[in-house]
Amino acid sequence: MTQSSENHPVVNGLLSQVPDNDPEETAEWVDSLSGLIEEKGGPRARYILLHMLEEARRRDVQIPSEYTTPYVNTIPVDQEPYFPGDEATERQYRKWIRWNAAVQVTRAQRAGVKVGGHISSYASVATLYEVGLNHFFRGKDHPGGGDHVFFQGHASPGPYARAFLEGRLTEEQMDGFRQQVSVEGGLPSYPHPRQMRDFWEYPTVSLGLGPAEAIYQAWFDRYLQLRGLKDTSQQHTWAFLGDGEMDEPESRGMLQLAAQQGLDNLTFVVNCNLQRLDGPVRGNGKIIQELEAFFKGAGWNVIKVIWGRGWDQLLTADKDHALVNVMNETLDGDYQTFKANDGAYVREHFFGRDPRTKAMVQNWTDDQIWSLQRGGHDYRKVYAAYKAAMEHTGQPTVILAHTIKGYALGSHFAGRNSTHQMKKLTLEDAKALRTRLGIPIADEELERDPSMPPYYMPPADDPALIYMRERRERLGGWVPERRDDRDPRLPVPSPKSFESLRKGSGPLEVATTMALVRLMKDLIKDKAIGRYIVPIIPDEARTFGLDAIFPTAKIFNTHGQNYTAVDADMMLSYKESAQGQVLHTGITEAGSAAALQVAGTAYATHNLPMIPFYIFYSMFGFQRTGDQFWAAADQMTRGFVIGATAGRTTLTGEGLQHLDGQSPILAAANHGFVTYDPAYAYEISHILWDGIQRMYGEGDTRDPNVLYYLTVYNEPIHQPAEPDGLDVEGLLRGIYKLDEHTGTGGPRAQLLASGVAVPWAREARRLLAEDWGVDAAVWSVTSWNELRRDGVEADEHNFLHPGEQARTAYLTDKLSGAEGPFVATSDYDALIPDQIRAWVPGAYHTLGADGFGISDTRRAARRFFHIDAESMVVRTLQALADQGRLDRSVVREAADRYGMFDYTISAEDHAGEE
Repeated sequence: MTQSSENHPVVNGLLSQVPDNDPEETAEWVDSLSGLIEEKGGPRARYILLHMLEEARRRDVQIPSEYTTPYVNTIPVDQEPYFPGDEATERQYRKWIRWNAAVQVTRAQRAGVKVGGHISSYASVATLYEVGLNHFFRGKDHPGGGDHVFFQGHASPGPYARAFLEGRLTEEQMDGFRQQVSVEGGLPSYPHPRQMRDFWEYPTVSLGLGPAEAIYQAWFDRYLQLRGLKDTSQQHTWAFLGDGEMDEPESRGMLQLAAQQGLDNLTFVVNCNLQRLDGPVRGNGKIIQELEAFFKGAGWNVIKVIWGRGWDQLLTADKDHALVNVMNETLDGDYQTFKANDGAYVREHFFGRDPRTKAMVQNWTDDQIWSLQRGGHDYRKVYAAYKAAMEHTGQPTVILAHTIKGYALGSHFAGRNSTHQMKKLTLEDAKALRTRLGIPIADEELERDPSMPPYYMPPADDPALIYMRERRERLGGWVPERRDDRDPRLPVPSPKSFESLRKGSGPLEVATTMALVRLMKDLIKDKAIGRYIVPIIPDEARTFGLDAIFPTAKIFNTHGQNYTAVDADMMLSYKESAQGQVLHTGITEAGSAAALQVAGTAYATHNLPMIPFYIFYSMFGFQRTGDQFWAAADQMTRGFVIGATAGRTTLTGEGLQHLDGQSPILAAANHGFVTYDPAYAYEISHILWDGIQRMYGEGDTRDPNVLYYLTVYNEPIHQPAEPDGLDVEGLLRGIYKLDEHTGTGGPRAQLLASGVAVPWAREARRLLAEDWGVDAAVWSVTSWNELRRDGVEADEHNFLHPGEQARTAYLTDKLSGAEGPFVATSDYDALIPDQIRAWVPGAYHTLGADGFGISDTRRAARRFFHIDAESMVVRTLQALADQGRLDRSVVREAADRYGMFDYTISAEDHAGEE
């Protein structure tokens, strides 16, 4: 076995190789401490030592910090609470659940199906779940409100198997595991709320996202409590995580928020089975010790549950700490190997490392040694940890539970590197597991079809089954369970909040980011819905002009503001408050996206509709946290996502990584988002009104479970007043005609543009008319994505219903009769306008800011990418020449006149610039 023989000069912060120049005095101090412990006990000794450390620090004696404790349970035997349940009964139905979970995955591998599944993850976490489900996790009917429980994604067969015993799932549904189309009522592979709306509440299988959201869920519960929106004082957040999952940056990167905000309503339970998907998490180290140090350093309360009760007598007899020393020095890779072997192997390679530990078990049989459990599989140890976590105040708690991946499944599974990929029980495995769990199923039943071992459902009057269901009734109902059937709605906001944006900016130049911020500020003041608005902002509020809401809405902090802000005497001072409305998350888009999820799903988790406005630097949204947006869509999050400072050329002087030319195309793949690229303030006004009505209003028949994504810009422009007779339907569906043909009588063309590019298209229209006699119309494309989706739906309908009257795409209808060619531009990659090509009724030409962004003036950057007004003119002339409606010499003349390769042009040369 592997042992580290390297001599380290520093151990736990203490110099190990410094000679003791007065051993006699050292011995006296050590003897004095030993005497204190023996006479007064550990708590008194701890009290004295802490005061001695305080005095040492006061006198400037440098004391090393201690972040790890010995590799034993944090809660000693004499401090374990009484276990209030019937352990034998609970163990009985836990065995049934283990069996049915393994059978479900095995049956999913039957011939003709073979859809996979994970059989070993639940085996390791079953006890951790069951202690919670029997004694701690509150359901939604509990008087204090339901708990938030984040289940491990790969362990989904366990909750399914429990729900089967509870009568919530049928055998047919169990057999539909991972078969959601071919089987009626089939079950999704992992916790997917969108695909199982009355069951799963939190999507957790994308590793690292669960820990992030759990922290923000606990924080948001405090937000609701302190703002007086809902009493959440009895609700608790539990997150079940894997030790390998803790390597994800999102798993660890937000721990400090939970500690800073004192979230003692949050408990992480890390299932430390020492294995990730392909091998050990820390073969050459000790992941539990590493996580203990990390969480303690982040300010968390740490509880280790390492050894089961069978070890208690050995540890009590370990007077010279030889056993603890062996436990401390044994590496995780070796612990994994022990559980892939047998008791004789453990005797030789674990206890045999020290003559004193070997002597401890000399009269034990190999079976007795093998039966020594790890703490995460011991009901009493886990219960003690959960109870201590619930009673701890002022800090979040993490429970590090030592388990075995594939526990109880047999030697082919337990502790094996390949166990995560093992999808079924062999006949031999099934028989052994049946016997080990005491399941009353005969060999003949198992042999009849080894690929279809039977589920076990006890008689309805079985005392254990009744006990299990009664425990859930006392705790307030089923867990997991999602409820959105009530789907609470909000009153209609005042129209006055939206009117200011429809009047235009007059002589002033206002960026669309600023226009949206103004509307949001008005909505916060709205008497009907203002208190439900949740502004979520990473550390860019001043960039977006959102610092204006700091003094009034205030920034949420559970501790309030206990300092004097440096700008306290200024009108727009930085103001924190326990009743603050703004979630100002700091430099963490991942944290902000997690806040979006919890705020945008409060309608289901709390029966309280909240309206999040997540405003971020656009490049760092779908580009950076796209996986979280995908999880948000899975969770049916509602609200507004604002990509501010959008576009590839709008940010003057910024460079490649700050310039966003692709977010709308990334958003197009996420059907949980309705995407808009508005050009003007009045467009924003209508889009936000429509979004609030759809997601939160009464009587709207559209699916409310969407997020509205708007791209807005930092380029100041003259905001026009809303035109008379505005085509609001077209605006909301994706396109409307902004400028009619000039009536010059020349060849006609159609100019399509979105967002900040609309003023370029309008300038191109002027140049075409004045310089070349071309009569162009301008269309504001508020959503390329929504036009494409409508076109795809029309085509799909016609494909699947050939006998019915054919549908026409909205875009095709809208542009019918318009004389081409059609020329499109935007401040994004050409892929974005190119999405609608199939439904444009004529020759279609797209311009785009393809490639990487560059640092320069807006004017120069747009000329470089050839997306500006002059580029639209030349491209339109070329398209007309292609149709034989203009001589080609006109195209060359225009290119020369406008200097298509002149990147030294100044900002003043272009209308609408700063």
